[in-house]
Amino acid sequence: MSAAAPQHAGSNVPPRRASVSPDQPPSSPPPPREMIPPQPHDDRAESAGNKPAICPSDHASIVPLEKPSSPDTKKIPKQSWEYAVRSGVAGGIAACAAKTVVAPLDRVKILFQASNPRFQKYTGSWSGALKAISDIYRQDSVRGLFRGHSATLLRIFPYGGIKFLAYEQIRGAMIRGKEQETPVRRFMAGALSGCASVFATYPLEVIRVRLAWETKGTARITVRDICRTIYNEHPPAPQPPSAASLQSATHLPKPAAEAVAASSTAMNRVTLGTGLSNFFRGFTPTLWGMLPYAGMSFLTHDLAGDFMRQRRFASYTVLPMSERSQRQLAPNKPPPLRAWAELITGALAGFVSQTASYPLEVIRRRMQVGGVVGDGHRLTMVEVARNIMRESGYRGFFVGLGIGYVKVVPMAATSFYVYERMKVWFRI
Repeated sequence: MSAAAPQHAGSNVPPRRASVSPDQPPSSPPPPREMIPPQPHDDRAESAGNKPAICPSDHASIVPLEKPSSPDTKKIPKQSWEYAVRSGVAGGIAACAAKTVVAPLDRVKILFQASNPRFQKYTGSWSGALKAISDIYRQDSVRGLFRGHSATLLRIFPYGGIKFLAYEQIRGAMIRGKEQETPVRRFMAGALSGCASVFATYPLEVIRVRLAWETKGTARITVRDICRTIYNEHPPAPQPPSAASLQSATHLPKPAAEAVAASSTAMNRVTLGTGLSNFFRGFTPTLWGMLPYAGMSFLTHDLAGDFMRQRRFASYTVLPMSERSQRQLAPNKPPPLRAWAELITGALAGFVSQTASYPLEVIRRRMQVGGVVGDGHRLTMVEVARNIMRESGYRGFFVGLGIGYVKVVPMAATSFYVYERMKVWFRI
C-alpha cells in the first residue's frame, strides 16, 4: 500500500468521481461564470447604466454613431423635380421679402419715372422723395404707400421663383467644372434667367405699374378695374386708304386697289379688337434692360462671394457650420457667408446692375403708362428715347436713379440673403 501511493500521485490518470447514490437524482449545476459566452459590447447600453436602450441618447441623436442614409443628409440632384420645386419656392419667398421691404420707395420711383404731373415738383432731389412719401401718406395713409403691392406680390413670387430656378439650371448646364466658371458664362446664365422670368410674368408687371401710377384718392381702384382699363385702351388707328387714293398713287388696276383697301380696313379692325397686346407695352425694352440687369446682378454677386470666401477672409466672412450641416450641403456648393457678408455682396450686386440698366428701365416705364399719358399712342423705344432727350436731355434717362439706388440696393441685399438662407434650409 505504501508503494501504491506515490505511483498514484505521479500518474496522469484523472481522479475518480465520487459515487452517487441511486436514490439521489442527478443534479445539473450551472456552468461556471467564466464559461458563459460573452455578450456583444454596446456603448449605448453602458452610457444608459446597463439598462436596455429604448431610444437613443441625446448625444446619439445629435451625432449618429454611423453615417445614416436619412432624408436629412441625402443629396438632391439638381435636375430633379424636387430640386426645382425647392429652389423655385426659395426664390419666390426671397423676392416677396425683398419687395415688401422697399414697397413705399418703389411706388415713389414709379411716379417719378412715369412723369406723374402731381409729383413732377418733387423730382431731382433726395428731399423730394421724402416729401413725395409724406404727400402720399397724408392723402391715402399707409395704404397709399403700398398701393399696387398686392399685384406686386402676385407677380414677384413666380418672377423670383422662375429667375432663381432658371439661373440654377442654366448655370449648371453652362458651368460643369471649375475651369468653365468664367465671368462671361456667369453673366449669360444670369441674363437668360432674367429673360425667362420676364416672359412668364410681364402682364402682371404692367398691372402693378398702372396701380402704382394712379393717385386719385376719391375712389379705390382695384386690380379688376385696372385690367379692364388696360384692355379697353386702344391707340388712335390711322384711317385706311381708299381704293381711289391707292389707284391714283400706285397706278393699280381698280379691282386690285379695292382688294388692298379692303385688306387694310380688315386689319385695322382686328388691331382695334386686340386688347391683350396692351398688357405687353414696353416688353421689348424690358428684355433689353433685363440682359444687363440680371446678368450683372448674378455676376457681381458671384464674384463678390468668391472674394469674401478667400482663405484670408474666410474666418471672418464664412458662417461656421457643424460636420452634419456640411454633409447636408449640395456637392460643390460653397459654404454660406455670414449675414453681414451676404448682405454686402447682394447690395453690391444691386448697385452695379441698377446702374447698368437704368436708362432702359426709364424707357420701359414710359411705354407701360402710355395709355394714360397723352393721347394713348403707342410709342416705340426710339420715339420714347427722343421724347425724353427733348424734354430733359440725357439727365432724363437717369431721373429717379438716386431713389432707385435707395430701393434696389436693400432689395437686392434682402433677396440674395433670404435666398441663400432658404437654400441651406431646403438643403439644395
